[in-house]
Amino acid sequence: MTQTNPRRVLVVIGTRPEAIKLAPVIRALADRPELETKLVLTGQHSDLVDQVLDVFNVTADWDLGIMREGQDLYDVARGCLDGLREVAAAFKPEVVVVQGDTASVFFGALVAFFERARVAHVEAGLRSGDKWQPYPEEIFRRLTGVVTDMHFAPTAGARDNLLREGTDADGVFVTGNTVVDALLAIADTDRPVNNDALRMAMHSGKRLVLVTAHRRESFGAPIREAFGALREIADRYPDTVMVYPVHPNPNVRAPAEELLGGHERILLTTPFDYFDLVHALRHATLAITDSGGIQEEAPSFGTPTLVLREVTERPEGVDAGVTILVGTDRNRIIDEASRILDRPADGHRSDSYNPYGDGNAAARIADVIAHVLTGEPRRTTDLS
Repeated sequence: MTQTNPRRVLVVIGTRPEAIKLAPVIRALADRPELETKLVLTGQHSDLVDQVLDVFNVTADWDLGIMREGQDLYDVARGCLDGLREVAAAFKPEVVVVQGDTASVFFGALVAFFERARVAHVEAGLRSGDKWQPYPEEIFRRLTGVVTDMHFAPTAGARDNLLREGTDADGVFVTGNTVVDALLAIADTDRPVNNDALRMAMHSGKRLVLVTAHRRESFGAPIREAFGALREIADRYPDTVMVYPVHPNPNVRAPAEELLGGHERILLTTPFDYFDLVHALRHATLAITDSGGIQEEAPSFGTPTLVLREVTERPEGVDAGVTILVGTDRNRIIDEASRILDRPADGHRSDSYNPYGDGNAAARIADVIAHVLTGEPRRTTDLS
């Protein structure tokens, strides 16, 4: 039954991965007339987030624009708290939806707690077990869980993590990961590739190796060692072309340009829009990444993926045989990449079952929020 006064839901987005994973949720919430949903951007990734929202035809109601050159986590914290405080005072949300493990997620949840609003945490329950890896995300997601009322776990493993920590089972819902919803919505879109470097690589007649690397814990010597391995892989396999949409952080861009620049088959380019990222991942022979999102997306296409981290909070892909942890050790990266690239051209794909969801996570999340706020019966059931 439609409510005379819709219940107010505020969605907080800070970074591009949050935009990708929350765009399907925003659309699902908009389909519920009993809810009034508004979106605030903190501005952690302004241009990158705008690209994603354009693809999904989502418009923000507020943009805090907190990012400043040279700022640190203290500056991000102050910007989020001050800006979100003003938005919450104006809109008075009953539920605040956050996703993942960034500064915007934790401080968005904290503002919701200060305002006595419920917190809905999308992608809850991920744990690496190491407070320093990934840094600071592992602690942000744990702290967010403390004030969360609706924990939307993407997998049974994430649910079990929450239950082991003493989370009330009545507040935990296994939904699948919304990245699969986003991926499936985009994968069959009939649209030309926008990025010139990617388009060139795909028409080169060579095998595509997709690279993404940006994690804070890899800054300095670790990322330099990884980049040295990438260059050697490119030298060793002349039938490949490596495309790296470089993150704008100078701690990533400077060593990338120094160690990978100037190679005829390593194409350093600006960050992809989401359509181009999905297209690249779908056609890649190999992905080399430290991204959590790509770990979740690769299984849908069966794309083997080397993860430039020592631990992962997404073990399901490792268990499925699609992702391999290699850290930033030069020899491990080269050895595992060689094992994949030495296979026959048609033998690199794994089974395309994705352990992270079925594409209906956003509908489940919107359904639970509507049920909690209005008392209306749920229309969906959790994943088993």
